[in-house]
Amino acid sequence: MTHSLETLSHALLDAAKAAGADAADVLAVQGTSVSVDVRCGTLEQAERSEGVEIGLRVLMGQRQASVSASDIRAETMAEMAERAVAMAREAPDDPFIGLADPAELSEVRDAAGLEMEDASAEPAPDALQDDAARAEAAALAVEGVTQVQAASAGYSAREVRMAATNGFTGGYRRTGRSLSCVAIAGSGTGMERDYDGDSRVFQADLRDADEIGRIAGARAVERLDARKPPTGAYPVLFDERISSSLIGHLLAAANGTAVARGASWLRDAAGEQVLPKGLSVIEDPHRKRATGSRPFDAEGLRTQTRGIVQDGTLIGWTLDLATARKLGLSSTANAARGTGGAPSPSNWNIALTRGDKSREDLMAEMGTGLWVTSMIGATINPNTGDYSRGASGLWVENGVPQYPVNECTIAGNLRQMLRTIVPANDARPYLSRVVPSLLVEGLTLAGS
Repeated sequence: MTHSLETLSHALLDAAKAAGADAADVLAVQGTSVSVDVRCGTLEQAERSEGVEIGLRVLMGQRQASVSASDIRAETMAEMAERAVAMAREAPDDPFIGLADPAELSEVRDAAGLEMEDASAEPAPDALQDDAARAEAAALAVEGVTQVQAASAGYSAREVRMAATNGFTGGYRRTGRSLSCVAIAGSGTGMERDYDGDSRVFQADLRDADEIGRIAGARAVERLDARKPPTGAYPVLFDERISSSLIGHLLAAANGTAVARGASWLRDAAGEQVLPKGLSVIEDPHRKRATGSRPFDAEGLRTQTRGIVQDGTLIGWTLDLATARKLGLSSTANAARGTGGAPSPSNWNIALTRGDKSREDLMAEMGTGLWVTSMIGATINPNTGDYSRGASGLWVENGVPQYPVNECTIAGNLRQMLRTIVPANDARPYLSRVVPSLLVEGLTLAGS
C-alpha cells in the first residue's frame, strides 16, 4: 500500500503522542538512486535503490531520544514511538533542547522558486551507461593514459517531509545528476591518477561526458614523473578544485557545536579580522539550481542569506536552536539532521568574494612556489588551528609551472593562513561552495 510522506509523518507524530511524548518531530525521506559504472567499454556494475526512511525524535521534558526505521507499517511506527519514549525517559537532562516556538516557524513550507527538482524523466540506464562510456573513451584517447580506473554516471531523486507537534509541516523534492571519470597514466611504480567530474540538479546543466573524460586524462598525464619539491617556506597556490577546503576549515571552526564546546580556534574571534579586508563569506540557501539550497532548516525555521565573514571580520556563528541557547544567541536557521539523530548546525551554499586576477596572474605573482591540485589526509588542531596536509601538484618557478610534485606536506596555522589569502577569479558559480583558487604566502613545505 502506498502512503504519502505527509500521511506517514503525521501518523508517526500521532503514535508519539499516544506513547506519551511531551513533544516530537518527524523527518520522512523517500528516495531513488541509480548508478552505472563502465570499464573497458562495457558495463561493470549497475545499481538501483528505492526506499522510504522515517525518523522520530521525542522529547520528555528536557530529555530526548531519536529512532529511525525503513518499515512504515502502523505497528512498526507504534513500536518506534514507544521505544523512543522509553529511551528519552532514561536520557540525561539537556537544558538547551526543545522544538522551536510556533512564532519562530517559517511561513515557507515548500521549495517553490528554488529549482531544486528537474521535472524531466529519470534517465534510462542505457543513457547513463552511454555517458560513462563516452567519458572513459575520451580519457583513453589522451596520449599517455594507460587505463581508466572508474567512469561512473548517476541519478538521484529525493522527497523530504518534516512535521512536528509545534505545528510545523513542510517538504520539498530535489534531484541530482552526476558524471565522473578517474584516469591513470603511466605504468608500474610510475603510475599517476587524476579525475574530473560534475554534479548538477538539472540534467541539462551537466557538463559533456567527452570533456570530463578528456580533462581527467590530461590531468593524470600532467602528474607523470613527479618528484618531491624542496623543503622550506614558500607561497602556495591552492587550485580551485581544492581551495574550498580552506574555507571549510573556517566554517568548521565557526560552527556553533565547536564554539559551545570550546573546541574551536575561533572561539574568541567574533568581531575580529579572520580574512583580509574586502573579503566576505556569504551563505545563500536560496540560490536556484544549487545542491545546498534549503527553504527551511531541520527545525522548521526559515533559512536566510547571511554573512559569516563581512569585509574580513567574523560576524557570527552557525547555529541551530540548541547551540544558540547554549551561547545565549538566536538560531541562524542552520539545523540539519538525518532520520537517525537530532539536529546539529550545518552550512548551506557558501561563496567567498572573488578576486579580479586569474589563477595565472597569481601564479606569476608567487614567483617560486607550489601549485597544489590534490590533497590527502589532514591533521588539524581544532583548538589552535595548526594545519598539516599531504599535497601534490606542480612546482612553479618564475611564475611558470616546471614539473609535477608529490609526497610533500604543507604546514601552517589557519589563523595566519586565512588572513593572507589572495583569491583569483576562477570560482565555479554553480557549486554549493563557490571558492576560487587561493594564494597563501609563507607556508612550510616538507619535501626533499
